[in-house]
Amino acid sequence: MSRHVVASHKSRKHTPQRRIWPWALTLVFVALAVFGGVSGVFGYQFYTQARQVKEHEENALSLLKGVSDLNSLNDVDATNKQISQAQQETAKAVEIAHNNLWDAATKIPKYGDDISAVQGMTMVLNALMEDSLPKFMKLLSTIKNTNLSNGEGSLNVQPIIEAQKDLKTANESLQKQVEVYLALPAPHVELVRSAYESGAVQLTKLADKVNQLSRTFQILPDFLGSDQPRTYALMLMTTSEERSSGGLIGSVGVVTTDNGKITVGDFRSNSDYLAYGTGDPTDDEYRIFNTWGPLHMSFDIRDLAVYPDSSRVAEGMRAIWQRTPWGANQQLDGVMLADPVFLQELVKVTGNITLSDGRVLNGDNTAEFLLNTVYKEYSDQQTDAYFQQIAEQTLGTMFTNIDFNKLMKLGETMSAMSGDRHFSMYSFDENIEAAYRNAGFTAETPNSEENPKIGVYVTEQNPSKMGWYIHRTSKITRTGCDITGSQSYHVKYTLTNTLNTNDWYSLPEYITGVVKDIASYGYEKVLIYAPAGGDIATVTATGTGEVSDNRKESLNGKAIYASIAKIAPGQSVTYSFDVTTSTKSISDLGIDQTPMGWLDSAVTKDVSACAIDVK
Repeated sequence: MSRHVVASHKSRKHTPQRRIWPWALTLVFVALAVFGGVSGVFGYQFYTQARQVKEHEENALSLLKGVSDLNSLNDVDATNKQISQAQQETAKAVEIAHNNLWDAATKIPKYGDDISAVQGMTMVLNALMEDSLPKFMKLLSTIKNTNLSNGEGSLNVQPIIEAQKDLKTANESLQKQVEVYLALPAPHVELVRSAYESGAVQLTKLADKVNQLSRTFQILPDFLGSDQPRTYALMLMTTSEERSSGGLIGSVGVVTTDNGKITVGDFRSNSDYLAYGTGDPTDDEYRIFNTWGPLHMSFDIRDLAVYPDSSRVAEGMRAIWQRTPWGANQQLDGVMLADPVFLQELVKVTGNITLSDGRVLNGDNTAEFLLNTVYKEYSDQQTDAYFQQIAEQTLGTMFTNIDFNKLMKLGETMSAMSGDRHFSMYSFDENIEAAYRNAGFTAETPNSEENPKIGVYVTEQNPSKMGWYIHRTSKITRTGCDITGSQSYHVKYTLTNTLNTNDWYSLPEYITGVVKDIASYGYEKVLIYAPAGGDIATVTATGTGEVSDNRKESLNGKAIYASIAKIAPGQSVTYSFDVTTSTKSISDLGIDQTPMGWLDSAVTKDVSACAIDVK
C-alpha cells in the first residue's frame, strides 16, 4: 500500500466541498466491523459505540458550522453558548473513541488507519472546543466590553494593543490544531474520507476567519498611528484601465492617522503631479513597460500601478511626492492603493452615500458607478470629483461611531479586499511593513513556496476604459503529485471581451478608446509568473482573439512569460500551461492577479486528482 503525500493531508487549503456526515459513519463502521474482522458481541458493541461517536461529532460539527459563519464571531455571547454545547459533545466522543476496544481496532490491517483518523478527529475537535477557540473568544469578549470609540470618529486602539500578544498566541494554537487534523492518516473507506473532509471544510473556514481577524488586529494600531501620527498617500485606481497592480491612478489623497483617527483629504488630480517626474523605473521595468509597446508607459503618477509589486508602486510614489511643493517638507510614512470595489465594500459597512446630484450609492452599485456609469453620464472633471467624494466619505468615516460589530466587519473587509488586490498597503518603516506583509496587506508577485500561486498581471494597451468589459476567468486542474511534495497542475486563463458588437457604437470614446483601429478592443499586455520555487511549461494561446509577441522575460529578478492579447468585442483568448510547484508546497495552487471591477475573482479548481492514491 502506498499513497502520494499531497496538500490534502498537509494543508487546510485542500478541502473538497462535501456534506457533513449525517448517517455515513454508521455504514462505515458496519463495513469496518465486517472487513476488519470484528465480530460477535465485540462487533455489535463497536457498532453501537460508533453510532454514538457519530452522533456526538455530528452535533459538534453542526455547532462549529454556526461558529464559523461569517457573522457569528460578531455575537460573542451566542458563539460562546455554541462552544459550550459543542464541548459536551466532543468530550463524550473522545471518551467513547479512546477505550480499549477502539485502541485494539486501530491495529486492524489497512482499516486501522480509519479508526485512528476518527480518534484523531475527536481529539482535535475537543481540543479546539476546550482550549483554542474559548481563549480566542475570551479575548474578543474583552475587546467587546471596552469602549472602542474615542469620539470624533476615532477608534480606541488601547484594548487592541493590550490583546495583540494573546490574540496571536490563541490564533497560533487554533491554526496548529487544524494542521494536526489535516495531518491525520488518510482514510481508505470513502465514507470515512467523506466525513474527514466534511470536518476539514468547517475547520478550514473557522481557521481562515480567526486568522484573518487576528492578523488585522495585529496591524491596526500601527496603521492608525497609536504611537505617532502617520501620513499615507492614498492612490485611487480605476481598474477600467488596467495596470498590473490595479489600474490607472486618477487622483491621490492624503490620509493622516493619529491615535485611532483617520483624516482623509487634500486630493489632487493626476494632472497636478505630471510636472514632477516619474517613478524611477528599473531597467527591467523600463524595457518591459516602455521600450516594448504598443503603449509606452510614462511611469508618471498615472502609470505607477503598472508595477506588479506594491512596494515598487510605493517607492515610485514617494520619489514623485518628494519633488512636489506639498510633499517636499512632509514625510510620507506609507502608501495605500484602493479601487472602487474596496470603496463599495466600505460603503456596506459605513452606510450609503448620496452624491451632490442626489444619486445614492450603496454596497451593490458603487463599483459599477465609478468604473463605467460615471464615464457614460458625467464629464471627465466630474469623474475625479465623485471618486474623491466617495473615498473621503467611506475612509473618513470608517471609525465613526465604532463598536465591536463594526470593527469586526471592517477587519474582515480590509483583509478580504487585500487578498484580491482591491486594497493594498505599504509602510516605509521596515518593522511595520514586515507586519503588513505577514498579514497579507502588501500585494506581491508570487514569493511563497509553501503556499504557491501563479501571477497573472494585465496592463491595457488601448488608452480607454475597456477594462470593465474584459472579463477574466481561470480553471486550475491538479494533474499529479510527487512523493517529494511537489504538485503539478494544468491552468487555463481566459480573457473575454464581453462588449456587445451592436452596443459599442453608442459608447463615448473615453470608454472605447480614441485610437480608431483598436476602439472597443481589449489590447492587453499579459505577464505570467510561475509559483515561487516552481516552474511553468510552455504557454500556448488559443481562441478567437489574437496573441502576439510571445516572449520570455525577466522582471526584477523573476522569470516571466509575456505577450500581447488583442480581443475584439465578442472574442476571447485562452492561455494554457502546465505548472509545477515547489517541493515545499503545503497548499493547493492559487492565482494572484490584477483585480477586476467586481468581487468574484472567477477562479475555479479541480484538485481531486491524487487527493488520496491507494494501491
